[in-house]
Amino acid sequence: MPLPSSSSSSSSSSADGLRSIGELAEQAGVTVKTVRYYSDQGLLPEACRSAGGHRRYAPQASERLRLIRSLRGLDLPLPAIRRILDRDGAPGSVDQDALDDAVARHLRELGSQMSALRWREAALLPLRDAAPDERADRLRLVGAIATPPDTTAMARFWRRWLPARLPARVTAMIIDHAVPQPPDDPTPEQVLAFARLHAFVTGNCPGDNLDECQPAVHRPEEGYRPAVLYDGLVDAYALASTQLRARRTPEPGEALDCFVDAYATSRRTGDTAPFRRALHGQLASDPRVDHYWQQVAAIRTPGSGASEPTPGAAHDWLTEALAADIGLSAA
Repeated sequence: MPLPSSSSSSSSSSADGLRSIGELAEQAGVTVKTVRYYSDQGLLPEACRSAGGHRRYAPQASERLRLIRSLRGLDLPLPAIRRILDRDGAPGSVDQDALDDAVARHLRELGSQMSALRWREAALLPLRDAAPDERADRLRLVGAIATPPDTTAMARFWRRWLPARLPARVTAMIIDHAVPQPPDDPTPEQVLAFARLHAFVTGNCPGDNLDECQPAVHRPEEGYRPAVLYDGLVDAYALASTQLRARRTPEPGEALDCFVDAYATSRRTGDTAPFRRALHGQLASDPRVDHYWQQVAAIRTPGSGASEPTPGAAHDWLTEALAADIGLSAA
């Protein structure tokens, strides 16, 4: 069978050192169509055209073609390959900076894709293992989050939950501590916890009335200073976390005093027994976000191992310590 016309007509002039498109394709182990495509894309320049209009390539084109194939084998896109090859005139070399940038960018993209696949796998396992009467609920939960998931809804929840006049720096600090980052390689339990957390924050405060979203302790009388409150709560939670790590029962002490003082100072009043009783009643009557912090703990620490206390756990410990203090005072 005769060769394609482009190869047969060009091979007769191979003595000039140039290669026909067919010769180049055969040498590189690719099809003529592949060589023509890379030429049309500007990746494989022609040396000239024959009298009959056929493409002619310099001997160095075979090395450039091998480089193109190697880069395509890494699944790098054509624009990236063009930048890598076009910045250097030597046919067998590449622009190292452009190559580094392309590899780094491709690794980031692959990492994101792999993270999405790991989340999808971890989301499918609870569906596979669930009892028939649980599957619909689990499907609703895991189907509502993106893969890989983001934390936009959690951050939005905290911006609505926190006092409106809180300084931006304090709000940013609280959100940074309160919003868990999705693990790169989640367990099925972590996926379910993240899905439950997402359902909680997206189902909370459906209206635009902030009074429905914020707890009563964020809406006290005129003169309330929210920045003072949260600066003090940071210290109180740190002290309570020490008690939690030591597995101490909630009780009056330095941590509780710091906790109460934060509320009292923010309202320009003193720490008295009546104030403590009123504060406990206010905290107990407000909607709590215990469910939120339970899911955060499950996301951050899979399995049954000990975890770093969350701000929610510290708050619970201090509230119980306040209740114990009121009981002792009343006695």
